[in-house]
Amino acid sequence: MTYRSRSISKTLSRLYLTSVMALVTVCIGVGLSAPALAWNDFGHMTVAYLAYKKLTPHTKERVDQLLKLCPAYQAWVDQIGSGVSEEEKNTQVFMLASTWPDTIKGDHNYKSDGSQHGFRPDSPTAAQNIGYSDYQLHKYWHFVDQAFTYDKTKLPEDIEPNALTQMAAFRSVLASDSPDDLKSFDLVWIIHIVGDLHQPLHCVTRVSRTHPNGDSGGNDVKISGAGDSKNLHGLWDWILGKGTARDVIAYADKLPEANTKLAKKIDTTVWTDEGFKLAQKKVYCSPIKKNEGPFEITDSYIQKSRALAEQRAELGGARLANLLNAELK
Repeated sequence: MTYRSRSISKTLSRLYLTSVMALVTVCIGVGLSAPALAWNDFGHMTVAYLAYKKLTPHTKERVDQLLKLCPAYQAWVDQIGSGVSEEEKNTQVFMLASTWPDTIKGDHNYKSDGSQHGFRPDSPTAAQNIGYSDYQLHKYWHFVDQAFTYDKTKLPEDIEPNALTQMAAFRSVLASDSPDDLKSFDLVWIIHIVGDLHQPLHCVTRVSRTHPNGDSGGNDVKISGAGDSKNLHGLWDWILGKGTARDVIAYADKLPEANTKLAKKIDTTVWTDEGFKLAQKKVYCSPIKKNEGPFEITDSYIQKSRALAEQRAELGGARLANLLNAELK
C-alpha cells in the first residue's frame, strides 16, 4: 500500500475473518493482479527480511517487543508454527508485519476512507496517528504521486497526506517517549512504507491529456504478455516473484549487498526522488510508450525490471535497518 496492484486472493481477502488460515495465504502470496497494493507480500517480506538481518541486537529486542502489541501477532506466531528457533520466529514475525497495512484491506472491520476508492484523502482524520484503534485503511499513505508529463498537460496539485508526510509523523513517534502501543502501530507502517517507497511506481504518476490527474502509478497503463499482470503497476508489484516466507529467505540471501553509501541515506525525500527519476528513465521506457497501451512486454524489459527491483529491495532493507537502528527508542 500498498498502493494499487492487488496481491490478494479470495482466501487472503478474508485474512482477519479467518485468522490463521488467512495468514497462511499471506505467506504463500497467491493472488490476482488488480489495483490496490505495492510490492506484493513476497516483495515486502524481502525488504523486511533484509532489514531484520541488519538490526542491532538492541533494536531487534525492541522491535520484537513492539510487534507483540499488534492485534495480528498471535496469528502470525500460529502461522509460523512450532519447531523454529526464537530468532527464526522473530524474523518471520517481522516479515509478516511488513504485509499488515495491505492485508487489513481484506478485514471487514476496516473501512475505505476518502474518494476515488479511498486513494484520495478528503477528511480531517486522514493524517491522524492514533494507533490500532484506527480502522480507516488510509490507502493514500502507501505512495507519493509526484507528477510528470510528456505532453505539457498541467500537473495536478500534490496529494497530502501521503507516504512522505506519514513517514515523518511515524519516525517522530519512534524517536520519542510515546506509548508503546502507538509505537507498535507506527513501526508496522514504517516497515511497510519503506518497502513501498523503494518500488519506483509508488513515487510517480504520469499525467497526460487522457489522464489529467495521472495514471495512478502505472495502473492505467495496459500491458500484455506478462502473465496475470494486465497493467504496468501490477507487473512491478510481482516482479520479484511469489512464494512462502522460506522462499523469501532463500531468495533474499542470494541478493548482492546494497551500496553502503546509498544505504546510509535515510532521508525519505531522497528515496522518493530516486524512485521518481528511475520510474521515468527505467520504468516508462520501451516497450512502454507515451499513451496508455496496451503494450506487449518483452523478456528484456522484464529482466531489466527485475534487476532494478532487486537493487531497490536490497537498498530498502538496508535503509530500513539503518533508520530503526538510529531512531527507535
